[in-house]
Amino acid sequence: MAENQEELDRLQADYKKSVDDWIAAIREEEALASVTHSVAEVDKWEEAGFREDRKRRDVICKKRLYEDALRREFFDF
Repeated sequence: MAENQEELDRLQADYKKSVDDWIAAIREEEALASVTHSVAEVDKWEEAGFREDRKRRDVICKKRLYEDALRREFFDF
């Protein structure tokens, strides 16, 4: 049980860090949406959107890993 608890703690921490990273990426993208109207600034905003999307996909993956581990722990499958 202790080993399982350590693994669950690690997966939970990984998920929470991913969420924090995603939130930071959302804020970065939002900040870039409020700048001057130039091609260079739009390019930066667009790239920030791509980074935000990658972070979102990482959160989804980490959440699934954590949820699957919880299901195995609670429902033994």
